[in-house]
Amino acid sequence: MALLICGCLVLSVATAQKPLNIATTPVPFLRIAPDARSGGMGDAGIATLPDAGAGFWNMGKVVFNEEDGGASVSYIPWLKKISDDVYFASAGGFYKLDENQAISIGLRYFSLGNIQFTSDGRNNLGGSNPREFSVDLGYSRKLTDGLGLGIAARYVHSGLVNNVADPGVVYQNGTAVAADIGLYYDSRSEGDGFTFGAAFTNLGSKISYIKNTAEKDFIPANLGIGASWNKVFNEIHAVSIGLDVNKLLVPVPEGDSPDAVSRYRQKGVAESWGNSFGDFPGQVGIAAGLEYWYDKLFALRGGYYFEAKERGDRQYLTAGIGVRYNILGFNFSYLIPSGNGITQHPLSNTLRFSLLLNWSNNAY
Repeated sequence: MALLICGCLVLSVATAQKPLNIATTPVPFLRIAPDARSGGMGDAGIATLPDAGAGFWNMGKVVFNEEDGGASVSYIPWLKKISDDVYFASAGGFYKLDENQAISIGLRYFSLGNIQFTSDGRNNLGGSNPREFSVDLGYSRKLTDGLGLGIAARYVHSGLVNNVADPGVVYQNGTAVAADIGLYYDSRSEGDGFTFGAAFTNLGSKISYIKNTAEKDFIPANLGIGASWNKVFNEIHAVSIGLDVNKLLVPVPEGDSPDAVSRYRQKGVAESWGNSFGDFPGQVGIAAGLEYWYDKLFALRGGYYFEAKERGDRQYLTAGIGVRYNILGFNFSYLIPSGNGITQHPLSNTLRFSLLLNWSNNAY
């Protein structure tokens, strides 16, 4: 039905054009790279050096920010190849309580534009302006000088079915709660060396858009592991190279028959995380990126993202720039699809814009 098509739109249109045996989930906006810095580095961000948007990637690295506080705002015109009214926006910030503790907040907002709904029988169910958002509250703490642990609680709201009337079915807005757990290790000496990270994200409840049903769908839980190599050549030149490997913790359905779908939806959440490794190394995405800073004022970035066919078969190059002046920063990135079907790829010409604010009050 149209509801399922709408719920899977963001993920499916970014895949290969032929049907694939992949796991699709509602609220896929939770897996969109929200900031232009990581967007310019091939969507790598789990172990890169922290900034004001660190909480979107790995809660464990928030407390390693050099500044005492910061905020970021990002905007992405999404799927410009096929629509001109879909966009993704995010905002986040952190504040260090002391040298070893930090709190953070994050907001994601996804507008799917204007959508016309139809039933399986192609009956008109009315139009809607679907909107989805999530709100995060996080806490990050240093366990040692180089090791940090962070946790976040998340509320997810998915309003896909406003103003939709379908006889015999009572629709509702989907809601879910989830948690993130992140570890970050900084082994650098005077700016040189490696950083490592691991993050479990979107570990939470299922979601449903139909009232009084026991069959609900999994949200996009994910396990990410990352590493970053960093080199400061002198006061002018510095380079970072980041690599992330992500594994979607959602199993692939055993088939599309009603019985298979019912069995799939009745699986427990924790059970599904374990079942998701049954197709390993399927459902894996690899992100790699490079960042070069000149005089801590200007940055050039590039990256590549590769995804297994079982996850969606997305492949693209990225490029980006960054400018920093005093307490303000601006990042921009551009996505260039690669692989098969790039001529009509829905992610073509994806742009990301981010504005950052950082401050220090020397309170400790």
